[in-house]
Amino acid sequence: MSAPVFIADGDALRASDEVLLGGDEGRHAAVVRRITVGETVELTDGAGHLARCVVVGASKQGITCAVHERVDVPEPRPRVVVAQAVPKGDRGETAVETLTEVGVDEILPWSAQRCMVRWSGERGDKALRRWRSTAREAAKQARRAWLPSIGGLTTTSVLAARARAAALAVVLHEEAPGPLASVEAPYDGDILLVVGPEGGVAPEEIAALEAAGAVTARMGPTVLRTSTAGTVAAGILLARTRRWA
Repeated sequence: MSAPVFIADGDALRASDEVLLGGDEGRHAAVVRRITVGETVELTDGAGHLARCVVVGASKQGITCAVHERVDVPEPRPRVVVAQAVPKGDRGETAVETLTEVGVDEILPWSAQRCMVRWSGERGDKALRRWRSTAREAAKQARRAWLPSIGGLTTTSVLAARARAAALAVVLHEEAPGPLASVEAPYDGDILLVVGPEGGVAPEEIAALEAAGAVTARMGPTVLRTSTAGTVAAGILLARTRRWA
């Protein structure tokens, strides 16, 4: 059975061969996961540094871990960025969870024209916190040394700028002339995947993104929900990169 992964402060993780994991993360390890002395755990700072440890102390306040091996995991290349149109209900968290598990590096909540939900004020702040919490927990479950970043609410004009800078930008669209499976994945740089809402990407949005260098692509004969389309698309492209070679 693989050792469970917990997120630790980067400075503390690098400073000593014995690390106290306290706070909410430590209490979760000790009380919820019931990690005890003698068990093996892995601690990461979420930015590539991973420490394999043996637990030498445990209490309700956390666990003390003795480091026996350190690994610096290179940042994955090419980077995969998904602009996810904000969906209704908990479908946003579903998308974030599976995007994180499949290996996406950055997730941008997108206020698309046809989104039924609008993030504003405290409602938007609360939703963004849920996305970030979901990504953090999914990254631990997936045993990732690099946590994905969850940006603030993004507009189409910002996505167009990201498309210009990307090595590849793809807008998922069920009426696109070509399949995503035929798109050549770059060796390096950013891959930007744009996932529209349930009502689809508006023609004006497609035009703006294509003008910035994006291409449209479809995935197959069926139409996926917005909460699953990005994960499937990321998997298709990742399978064609050196990351999954």
